[in-house]
Amino acid sequence: MKPFLLSLLCAITSISAVSAQSTITQAELVRRTQEIVDAVGNGDQGPFKKYFADDAMFFDEKGRTMDKKALVADITPLPPGFSGTIKVEDPQSRIEGNVAILGYVMNEVETVYGHEMHARYHTVDTWLRRNGEWKIVASQTMRYYQDPAPGKVTASELKDFLGTYQLAPGKTVAVMQEGNKLFEQKGDRPKVELIPEAAPIFFRKGVEGRTLFERGPDGKVDKLIERRNDEDITWTRLSANTK
Repeated sequence: MKPFLLSLLCAITSISAVSAQSTITQAELVRRTQEIVDAVGNGDQGPFKKYFADDAMFFDEKGRTMDKKALVADITPLPPGFSGTIKVEDPQSRIEGNVAILGYVMNEVETVYGHEMHARYHTVDTWLRRNGEWKIVASQTMRYYQDPAPGKVTASELKDFLGTYQLAPGKTVAVMQEGNKLFEQKGDRPKVELIPEAAPIFFRKGVEGRTLFERGPDGKVDKLIERRNDEDITWTRLSANTK
């Protein structure tokens, strides 16, 4: 082969190799992500050091903001009696130029001294190519809301909470009972079941927050409290009923 053609062939091969290194696929992003989450249980900091950029921003489901140093330091083995797995599911990506965004679900199963616990999270990672290497520069995780386990209350216990409560003039909520179930109805809206967590604490299906009933000095319920993110909206009891 003539020297010119050989040089041209080598140049094309070199360009192809560089091009291959500079692109990334969703499958490869998922593979790397699974490698990262697999390292959580045993406290392996290696994948976090490898795939997170030195200037990465990490925002977790607890509301914490961490840089790479803090994130890596946070990766420690699970305590004795604890074990678990995390599976990356439902990935979606947008890859263009030097930027790749991967959104996915983390399905966690944790065993605590023989008790199996479940949690689901949604994470969005932003990968950036620098100097031919793809690294995570930003990651944010949110936990999917899950209702608490329902508790048990008797029909006679529910009677204490029945009645009409007022937030402001003309703004009332009626609390009523049907068998062993408690319901609330605000104005003309459809009634909604209040599911007991542990009386006098209730929740509404699929809604964050709690409904609490508070007793006055005489021991009788005199307030309905809607607790949202540790802040309370208080309704004062106007009247009681037994239905």
